[in-house]
Formats: sequence, structure tokens, C-alpha cells
Amino acid sequence: MAYATVEQLEEALGYTVERAALLLDRASRDIDRVLRCSTYDTEADGAVSALRAATIEQVAYQLAQGNADGIRHGMQPGVPTGASAGGVDLSRGQSVGGSTTALPLIGEQAWGILADAGLTGQGPMAR
Repeated sequence: MAYATVEQLEEALGYTVERAALLLDRASRDIDRVLRCSTYDTEADGAVSALRAATIEQVAYQLAQGNADGIRHGMQPGVPTGASAGGVDLSRGQSVGGSTTALPLIGEQAWGILADAGLTGQGPMAR
């Protein structure tokens, strides 16, 4: 079940989105993966609002990447895959089955909303 409705998505974006329900379902699963070990009050208005807003931002992120089906793809051509400074070289990891670099699981805006609501930064717990 998606964390946002088609109406909420289209109101936030200001335009009609083709296959909006599918994109919202997939974006909600992306959000679920990021929050897999998080604990929060599902009845709290702040958590519900953050999940909705992050889901909408995730759809916007996917659409901005040219990804109309909501499934993550390899890095777009022309996007830097690494940097170096002095003797330090940094690069992004390779995607499965190809030589392109994978995009982040969720967009920066979605992550920021979740982090600001205190829904990130929690690891697995053992009892």
C-alpha cells in the first residue's frame, strides 16, 4: 500500500502523472527498504506526514531521472562516477550486470524528509 495517494502526488507536483498509482507503490517500497530497521510510532502524525512527503519526493526523483516506470536503473550517461583530490580517489560502486554506476536508492529530498522526522539512522537490534 502506498504512503501517498495519486491526488496528493499530483497536487504536490502540479501535473498529472501517468501510471501514478504504480509509481507510488514502487516509491513506497523504496522508502520501506530505507526504513527496514527503523522503529517509529505509526500513529504519530509526524511519521505519517513524513512517509507521505518522502514517497512523493521519491516519485519526483524517479521522474527527474527520466525513470517513468519507477524501477531503479543504472547511472545516466555524463554523470560523474568518481572524484580525486591529492592521493585520494573516490568512486561509486558498479551496478549489477553492467559497467554503469547505480543511482542512490532514494533521492536526497526523500532522505532529508525521513531524517528530519527522525526515521533514519537506526540499525538492527537484537534481544
